[in-house]
Amino acid sequence: MQAPNWDNFIFGNGTISTCYLNASLGFPCEQGSIPIIGVDARSVKDVQAAVKFASTHNLRVVVKNTGHDYLGRSTARKSFLIWTHFMKNITFHGTFVPVGGPKSAEYNDVVTLEAGVQWGEAYPAVNARGRDIVGGISAGGSVGAAGGWVQGGGHSALAPKYGLGVDNVVQITVVIADGSALTVNEYQHSELFWALRGGGGGTFGVVTSVTYRTHPSTPLILAIFSAFINSTLPSGTTTASPILEDLFVELVRMTPAMSDGGWAGYTTVVPMPPTNQPSLQMGYIAPNVSWEKANSTMNPFFAFAEALAANSTFQTTGKLIILAAETSPINSFATLWNMSFANTTGQVGSQVEITSRLLPRSLIEDNPVKVAKTLLSVPFPSFYLVAGGAVADADPSSTGLNPAWRKALIHTITGVGWDEGSSAAEIMQQRDQLKQYTAILNNLAPHSGAYLNEATLYEPNPQYTFFGSHYERLKFIKEKYDSASLFVVASGVGSEDWDASLNCRV
Repeated sequence: MQAPNWDNFIFGNGTISTCYLNASLGFPCEQGSIPIIGVDARSVKDVQAAVKFASTHNLRVVVKNTGHDYLGRSTARKSFLIWTHFMKNITFHGTFVPVGGPKSAEYNDVVTLEAGVQWGEAYPAVNARGRDIVGGISAGGSVGAAGGWVQGGGHSALAPKYGLGVDNVVQITVVIADGSALTVNEYQHSELFWALRGGGGGTFGVVTSVTYRTHPSTPLILAIFSAFINSTLPSGTTTASPILEDLFVELVRMTPAMSDGGWAGYTTVVPMPPTNQPSLQMGYIAPNVSWEKANSTMNPFFAFAEALAANSTFQTTGKLIILAAETSPINSFATLWNMSFANTTGQVGSQVEITSRLLPRSLIEDNPVKVAKTLLSVPFPSFYLVAGGAVADADPSSTGLNPAWRKALIHTITGVGWDEGSSAAEIMQQRDQLKQYTAILNNLAPHSGAYLNEATLYEPNPQYTFFGSHYERLKFIKEKYDSASLFVVASGVGSEDWDASLNCRV
């Protein structure tokens, strides 16, 4: 698993069953929550056989393509695994008509990605055709392109330009609970097509391929900002200094204008080792935007930061040190990807759980100070400008995605972690802390929601938080295509009908 804490199983008495990576800890190597048997599926027929077998024998099923899942949904104790990681076909179509659709529904330059393709594999293939595709952006490109990422929504730095992953899908193939292999789109099984685009992975069936729109490759402008406070905080301190608060308030205040200027990307507040100095790191892109427009919305933030740095003092709140504040032209998204992510190691190996919230544009415009101060009250928040633009322009009813995405501008995240080998009591203490952070974020935007793929298992009302007003329709479609609930995942559609282990109906 990406986060090895999901390999673990904690018994009621506090005993942990797992197989730690660090053998020197001295614990026995046990099964934990890793499935005990499964199918290494290499074809649709393999998936069909696996689904029929699981249904016949009433097995607890989990579906996994990469194991990159922040909620641990691609594993379960004593379960039967359907593993699609080696379904790696990538097929381009110069012209494409969805099955059952009229000639007038023809698309140009689309690509079909099988279930095991990862974005680190998809990007080079698509870029070789002079095209861009909306996909996940992470170290090593480890995110799966046709699994939970798109079924949960699929955010990206390209989303404000071209829409979320779900907005770029034209067809899906899926094996449902009775073993049937369906091709779903706007013209056949349209309700299932609607549900698969936002209703969550591992819930309606096993997706075997997704066909995406691609877009012409265009130049972009890259903005990099990096600054830290030249004062040492004690180890473990998460409270932001006043000068960092001033800087972050201004960034939040200017975010709507940045969005309107075509910018998108990622900001994080992180500790800078070895002295744990608080730092703000930002990387934004503006695809196919003029220098004049890009600079008019980014340079004011740089100017504010430079003035703040000039006026800050070490004796009071610390000195703001700016390491980078610059914009530069990049000839294509492919160039940026190769420069920044292609040769990096996937984000694996940390015991981590997270919580998140979608922040509406109206909230950011009306009260940027409250937003900034609230986010800085939780440890090292992320502030992702991956909504607005084309995401907001899409019809909220066009997919099964939580409608809160269409009003949001920012996806914000915080989390907790612990050392490998920590006791159950120590893990539960961190989870209790995470629940407090969840309450803080929910109180900040109580009528919004959260991104299903980067969230917490401890939401008090996951049906509303993850699916909003679409939940009842999603539940109806779930029952139509999977009446026996062969496919159940934590906090997914229909999960409320099961106990915490997802093995027994309640």
